[in-house]
Amino acid sequence: MQLSVYVFISAIIIFLFFNNGVTMVESSNRPLSSFKDGSPRRELAGIQTNFKLPSPLPNWPPGGGFGGGTVDLGGLLVSQVSTFNKIWAANEGGPGNVGATFFEPVSIPQGFSVIGFYSQPNNIPLFGHVLVGKDITNDSSNPTLKPPIDYTLVWSSVSLNIKKDGDGYIWFPNPADGYKAVGYVVTSTSEKPDLDRVHCVRSDLTDSLQNDTWIWGPTKNLNVNAFNVYSTRPINRGVEAMGAPMGGFVVENGIGGNTLSISCLKNLKGSLVDSMPNLNQVGTLIQTYSPVVYFHPNDLYLPSSVDWFFQNGALVYHKGDEANPSPIAPNGSNLPQGGSNDGTYWLDLPKDNSSKERVKKGDLQDSNAYFHIKPMYGGLFTDIAVWLFYPFNGGARAKVGLINIPLGKIGEHVGDWEHVTLRVSNFNGELNSVFFAQHSWGQWVSASVLEYANGNKPVVYSTLNGHASYPKPGLVLIGPQGVDIGLRDDTAKSDKVMDTGVRAMVVAVEYLGSIVVEPPWLNYLRKWGPKINYDLDKEIISLEKIMIGKVRTAFDKLVNSIPREVLGEDGPTGPKGKNSWRADEM
Repeated sequence: MQLSVYVFISAIIIFLFFNNGVTMVESSNRPLSSFKDGSPRRELAGIQTNFKLPSPLPNWPPGGGFGGGTVDLGGLLVSQVSTFNKIWAANEGGPGNVGATFFEPVSIPQGFSVIGFYSQPNNIPLFGHVLVGKDITNDSSNPTLKPPIDYTLVWSSVSLNIKKDGDGYIWFPNPADGYKAVGYVVTSTSEKPDLDRVHCVRSDLTDSLQNDTWIWGPTKNLNVNAFNVYSTRPINRGVEAMGAPMGGFVVENGIGGNTLSISCLKNLKGSLVDSMPNLNQVGTLIQTYSPVVYFHPNDLYLPSSVDWFFQNGALVYHKGDEANPSPIAPNGSNLPQGGSNDGTYWLDLPKDNSSKERVKKGDLQDSNAYFHIKPMYGGLFTDIAVWLFYPFNGGARAKVGLINIPLGKIGEHVGDWEHVTLRVSNFNGELNSVFFAQHSWGQWVSASVLEYANGNKPVVYSTLNGHASYPKPGLVLIGPQGVDIGLRDDTAKSDKVMDTGVRAMVVAVEYLGSIVVEPPWLNYLRKWGPKINYDLDKEIISLEKIMIGKVRTAFDKLVNSIPREVLGEDGPTGPKGKNSWRADEM
């Protein structure tokens, strides 16, 4: 192990020893991160503005149902509504402790019915939608929509002692037999809503949902037995999953389970092609929304095209014959196809040092962005995964208090694949959100809070050496919150920049069949780098033996919060080997 790693671990012990009274927050799955760029918290008294993309949407090329305003779920025609009337607002609690607002959808298209209301936090511009539905079966004996038979009061703000705009009441629509509620009704009085205020959906057109992001709760602590409001998403998600979110919210009175269970929608048609973009429309989407990526000014390890990597000496190794690696054909046609990541093949840099160091640095001018287009949420959305290839991932750096420590080879590996994913509404082609992949985790960010360049292109910041993606520049510290210790994710604007639409290459659109021919390298499912073994676990275990009490607990939390690939593991697989290729992100 290099000296810098010993220094890092020693510094952690010293820092934790003198700060062992600090309370830390745990996360069971992801590294805890906090921005350190000094940006002020937004204190808003209610939602101040409506969000609109910087530039008007283009005219989508003709063909199919993409951008047509409606989607047929199989007898239930749904349309997207984003015009709302405010019903009630809390001005405290929720994200940023600035409250949330509850809305009724209005300007409903003729013949359509409301199926649920909308809510969002006050700390972002108004930007959201709910679906409204229309029965197109012409079957009066078994319609896809029915009014509720009654309402149950779920919650009211009457006894709530916070800043609020009057009082709000949340009602659950009690469905008739064979039907399910997919949303709530909110009123500003204690009188029950009219039965035609909302409709319930036939059960076979519904699916199970789960909580997504926190919208609001009267307290700042999600881990207490309190009332909370969340956005929703289907439990089953992926390119073949048929669950479709209505766009509303779910409420909880206490820990676990939603109150008087609501459902999401489900696409019964079985085929998602009708609402998805054709190839010409995909091209327009890419030119409209292809991200602009800023690389850190000090990053030496930039992306390249896959072809450039192969043509400049990359090698493929075969287990059992390591002494005789083979050059790779420019399009990867001599790479093994299919199979699984079984450890029998891996790629590596050229053998000679001068070529190796040159290839490590990539070639930004020759870089391609590789686009994978897939359906999501029952065909209501198109996900556009934008993949970048880096020949090399640089070493990590740590921050321990005021000390910054380079960690030598810790974090280095060959063949780094990184991506962001654009989520676009199939109703109108509008960008809804962007997923920023960050090591073994990531975050969805609403289009309403992104930075844009060249029209409607979201800006992405790539971290120094590690190439994780973030929506704004600054320092993100990967480690336990509340302690100034962790791995540094540094991002900054520089003249190293890439418009991913300039050399865009669409590599996979499976729902269109064989129209797009996948390059051979895409179906190479083994490792894009050799196995890296730092043997760090032995050092960690030996250090833990001399720690006691809160010092050991804090150290364990730090180690557990660091992404495993940073501590050393096998080289990464390519895009098609990632879970997100066919599943939802996260």
